[in-house]
Amino acid sequence: MKTSQEWITYFNTNLQEKRIDWSQAPAITKEELKAVLKSLQAWQLGETSEGKNLIKASEKYAAKHGDVLYVDAIKLFIKEEQKHGNNLGRYLDAIGQARIKKNWGDTLFRKIRYLNASMEMWTIAVITVESAAQIFYQALKDATQCSLLKEICTDILIDEAPHIKFQQERLARIFNAKTMAGMAISYYGYKFFYKVTSLVVWLAHKKLFKAGGIDFKKYYKKMNMKLEKTVGRLKYGTNENEFVPSYRPTI
Repeated sequence: MKTSQEWITYFNTNLQEKRIDWSQAPAITKEELKAVLKSLQAWQLGETSEGKNLIKASEKYAAKHGDVLYVDAIKLFIKEEQKHGNNLGRYLDAIGQARIKKNWGDTLFRKIRYLNASMEMWTIAVITVESAAQIFYQALKDATQCSLLKEICTDILIDEAPHIKFQQERLARIFNAKTMAGMAISYYGYKFFYKVTSLVVWLAHKKLFKAGGIDFKKYYKKMNMKLEKTVGRLKYGTNENEFVPSYRPTI
């Protein structure tokens, strides 16, 4: 398990990585664009959050537990998510498509975030969305032959695996501090939230998932596998050092 300082070092280093060749022209077809545009615009909007409520939750948590550097780690995590949003926005600009300012899914999630002041709930929410994002960006990558868009997706996918590890380690700390009864309640609460949110993501983006070769059965199976690799391990007394997610790009 990394310390907050180690995560700060990781994020600062990773933010310097340049994996996208912006000199290449976008080459997405009309058919591909029709299948992915609405979801691409919606996800771009979601990646641009300032994260003010998450920062507030992290400040409250850090003050209580004496981990002041955790706030800086969270800020760098948010900065990396914003990098994703900026890259997707730059791509939309390049293909002459609008960056939308409102989307029902993003609005719903922002309202939930606004009401949420708990680091615990923030963490499980991010784990859930980041897990879905791994499937989303792989599907987007597979739904197009545009090299530039594929590189953008690969860059994001490489970032997402450590993002999940960062959040899972914190969730394990929070979870392991509970009583046995508290663990039981939280464990099933996490799973319920994860499954409901997973269904919402599918409903919002099923057209893109299908374009990338992911039907509901495959999506649900993948999300359940990710659930067991994160929340599922908490049930048995987590050994955080065993949790090493990775991303291996597919051709």
